[in-house]
Amino acid sequence: MTESTQRLRLGALVALVVGSMIGGGIFSLPQNMAASAGAGAVLIGWAITAVGMLTLAFVFQTLANRKPELDTGVYAYAKAGFGDYMGFSSAWGYWISAWIGNVSYMVLLFSTLGLFFPVFGEGNSLAAIVCASLLLWGIHFLVLNGIREAAFLNLITTIAKVVPLVLFIVITALAFKVEVFTADFWGSGNLELGSVMDQVRGMMLVTVWVFIGIEGANIYSARAQNRRDIGKATVIGFYAVLLLLVLVNVLSMGIMSQPELAALKNPSMAGVLEHVVGSWGALLISIGLIISLLGGLLAWTLLCAEILFAGARDHTMPTFLRKENAKQVPSNALWLSNGLIQLMLIITLFNDATYLNLLYLATSMILVPYFWSAAYAVLVSWRGETYEREPGERRKDLLIALVALLYAAWLLYAGGIQYLLLSALLYAPGALFFAKAKRELDQPVFTTLEKLIFVAVLIGALIAAYGLYDGFLTL
Repeated sequence: MTESTQRLRLGALVALVVGSMIGGGIFSLPQNMAASAGAGAVLIGWAITAVGMLTLAFVFQTLANRKPELDTGVYAYAKAGFGDYMGFSSAWGYWISAWIGNVSYMVLLFSTLGLFFPVFGEGNSLAAIVCASLLLWGIHFLVLNGIREAAFLNLITTIAKVVPLVLFIVITALAFKVEVFTADFWGSGNLELGSVMDQVRGMMLVTVWVFIGIEGANIYSARAQNRRDIGKATVIGFYAVLLLLVLVNVLSMGIMSQPELAALKNPSMAGVLEHVVGSWGALLISIGLIISLLGGLLAWTLLCAEILFAGARDHTMPTFLRKENAKQVPSNALWLSNGLIQLMLIITLFNDATYLNLLYLATSMILVPYFWSAAYAVLVSWRGETYEREPGERRKDLLIALVALLYAAWLLYAGGIQYLLLSALLYAPGALFFAKAKRELDQPVFTTLEKLIFVAVLIGALIAAYGLYDGFLTL
């Protein structure tokens, strides 16, 4: 198969962005949001998220167009701006976020099936883990048959999973009650929610989770048929998903009260629609979720392999991850990613890790790559690189990048110390891969500054390990 036949067009790139973002998160959004915030705080949180994520989308669009030589997206920006170790750490963090996200998808998928087949329980029973493992390796061998073929299947599942979401929006819009939405608007009747600011902070990791994948087209920039399509796909995907997310969340709060929504079992969209139309509504959403999760699993399996392969191609990762099979699929990267997903599935069997636990951990791992991407965009526009004939564009892009950087910093704060420490525990072992890649180039492993950064990560990892042992930290 020639290289040209594996090139991805705009439609496939948009589907990768939308398919990556719309996985399981949107189907659990009503409960996930209501567990942390009242309607007023939810509206404030979405306003912050819309601005912050839009600036991040513009950052990825601008960097894709102005730095076409950086054709591996997220981690390449950190490497170009802040050195090899920060570039590696961004790739490593993004990759771990991707495969932990797939584990959370598996748990949610079989938790949903548990509504109909009790043997699957909360998605982490023995039967659920066995079936999830079979599904994992089925997707694995599907992807081994070709990136373009898998991307086309992702396009089909993306279309299929949007249909029940649109039906949900139409039905709940017709049943929406203003008096339900405005009752206890600021959550003051529930002392456990805390202040409005606490509520906004509490919902932020969920909003990031449902937007993870916004950078998906950038990861595939080297495989795009037209380089300009990368930025277009990112922005189109963002607007489409933002509209769906806000409508699903806000309309639900006009159907059931905050305490009722917070008490729903996930996928909570099923409970909301069942409240309006009866049991067939829950069945419709459950089927939509299953299709959505299968598509999300496929999209993120592709991303897991691609980020390792791209890193190996420019010597950020060890060379063994550069190996491709006859279908131009990075096979070693795929085997490593899915092998760790399998290991994590087994761990959830004994650890009782839930969908929400895994969601928060996966989200915290991706915050650092987002932060460094925004920081690099600030550097590019501040220095005026590629803006020699466009001073007006430079000022606009600098402002957008600064807002994106502030938003990324806010997210790191909102995530809290627990997940920051757990992230350090997962970042620290990556140094072994980084050292191997450096030795292959016969280069020193760390610069002086990178040594200090690694020591800080190692200290955080040791604190996290002790916290898990002592019980003051949990997965």
